[in-house]
Amino acid sequence: MRRVLITGATGNVGSAVIRELNKSKQEYKIIAGVRNQNSLKRVNLNFSIRAKYFDFTNFSSYDSALNNIDSLFLLRPPQITDVHKYFAPLIKTAEAKGIKQIIFLSVQGVEKSRLIPHNKIEKLILRSNLNFIFVRPGYFMQNLTTMFLDQIQQFRKLVIPAGKAKFNWIDVKDIGRAVAKLFADFKNYKNQKIELTGIEQKSFQEVTKLINVILDINLKYISPDPINYYVGKKHQGMDQGEIIVRIMLHLLQRFQSTSPLTDQYEKITGKRPNSLVQFIQRERDKFIS
Repeated sequence: MRRVLITGATGNVGSAVIRELNKSKQEYKIIAGVRNQNSLKRVNLNFSIRAKYFDFTNFSSYDSALNNIDSLFLLRPPQITDVHKYFAPLIKTAEAKGIKQIIFLSVQGVEKSRLIPHNKIEKLILRSNLNFIFVRPGYFMQNLTTMFLDQIQQFRKLVIPAGKAKFNWIDVKDIGRAVAKLFADFKNYKNQKIELTGIEQKSFQEVTKLINVILDINLKYISPDPINYYVGKKHQGMDQGEIIVRIMLHLLQRFQSTSPLTDQYEKITGKRPNSLVQFIQRERDKFIS
C-alpha cells in the first residue's frame, strides 16, 4: 500500500486530491499533513484519514511527517514566500527519507517569471534527486469563492489589478481528479511538466458579467493600479509577501500573452473539464449569501 502525504490538506486543492485518491482503485494510505488535526473537520472528509503534524514554518516537523512516506503532494501556502528558507530544507529532508514520488502544484506560465515562488520551488526540485511531476494549472475558479468571496458577498465587488487580461480558468475539483490519476500512473508522467486548463479563456470583466447573468446580482469589477491595491490590502492587514504574490499573479498577466488552453486534463482523466457556468451554478449559494 502506497503511503501518500498531502500538504495543504485542509485547503481547496489538498482536500480535492484527498477525495479523489480515496475514490481511486489503487490502494493508498492517505496521510494529511496538518498543523491541527481538528482542522480536517472543516473540509468534511466523510471517510477515515490519518493525520500527521506538519507545519511549513516548523522545521522540526519535517522529519517525522516525511518518515515512511512513499509519495508527496506538495503545494505552497499563500503566506510562504521565502522559498529558500522553507522549501530547500523540506526537499532535502524528502531526499534523505527516500521519497519516491513528488507531485508539486505549480502554476501555468511559471517559466515566464523568475519572481514568483513557484518558479524557485521548481528549480529546487529539479536540482534534487527526486522523481517529480510538476502540475501547472490555470487560474482557479475557486479563487472566486475563497480569495475574493468576502468582497463579493459584502460589497458586490471584485477588486483585482488584472485589467482586461484573460486567464485560463479551471475547477479545483478537476485538478484533484487529475492529480489522483497522475499518482496512479506516475511512471508514465515521471519528470514531466503538465499544464492543466479548463475550456475557457476569460477576463475578470467577462466572468463578472457571467456571474451577473446566471445569479442576477449586481457584481462590479474594479481594477486598481498596483500601488493602490497594495496600500489597500496592507491597510486591511494582509501579509506583505502575500500581497506581492497576488499582484504578480494578476498584474503580470496584463503584460504577457495568455498561455494556451490545453487538452492535458482530458488526456489524463478521459473526462471533459467543468465550465465556469457549471461552477457558478454549483456554487451559487456562496455567491448570493
